[in-house]
Amino acid sequence: MQIDNIGFIGAGRVVRIILDGLGRAGRGGAEIIVSDPAEAAREKLKKLHPEIEVTGDNKLSAGREIVFVAVHPPVAGRVFAEINSSVRKEAVVISLVPKITISAIRQALEGFGRIVRMIPNAPSIVGCGYNPVSFSEVFSQAEREEILGFLQPVGECPVVEEKLLEAYAIISGMGPTYLWFQLYELIRLAESFGLSEQQAGDAVAAMTAGAAETMVSAGLGSEEVMDLIPLKPLQDKQDDIKQAYQTALNELFRKLSG
Repeated sequence: MQIDNIGFIGAGRVVRIILDGLGRAGRGGAEIIVSDPAEAAREKLKKLHPEIEVTGDNKLSAGREIVFVAVHPPVAGRVFAEINSSVRKEAVVISLVPKITISAIRQALEGFGRIVRMIPNAPSIVGCGYNPVSFSEVFSQAEREEILGFLQPVGECPVVEEKLLEAYAIISGMGPTYLWFQLYELIRLAESFGLSEQQAGDAVAAMTAGAAETMVSAGLGSEEVMDLIPLKPLQDKQDDIKQAYQTALNELFRKLSG
């Protein structure tokens, strides 16, 4: 899919993640403009990506071939209404906003239907994201494949039912936050045990990747996988950790899907 220009509305973390992911894959050449009312956010992103243009005017970003919308749900309705008259009829609007449905976006854009929703996750920054997408019904299969091809540099983009996106937001979108603090603590411990920073990082990264691959490829049930290692130093803490997951994530899911 040949794209000459891309607009981003919002200049926060997720836009940096997508820009880094596309950039690492050599997807240069397209003119990119990013809009955000916060000058500090614009300038911070500009320092990381000097090749982009930044502006405080969302309508300028909205007039591009591909328009990513990456704002917080409470302001999304206002932003979509604001850019309504600036979106080209042949453009593709890719919403990275959880909770706001394709139907609601179409209504805010007064019937514009070329809408994609995507739930991005942070590993997209290195091209290893898991970013579920849902398409409005107006796209042909060929158009869907072209859009997925454009998104491919940021990682896997499975096509899912829109009603499942909020579940993915909790599990894959925010999932790294449930793990990273534990993995970094393992690295710190490994260093205190005598491993170098490089050795500790390599060991924890390889262990994490291998553990995930074992879950999906070993052909074992969950209990069998967890029984592969006889000594479980944190076994007496597992119920507390599970309860923390249940309490925090169920409440968050209710807020997103309500």
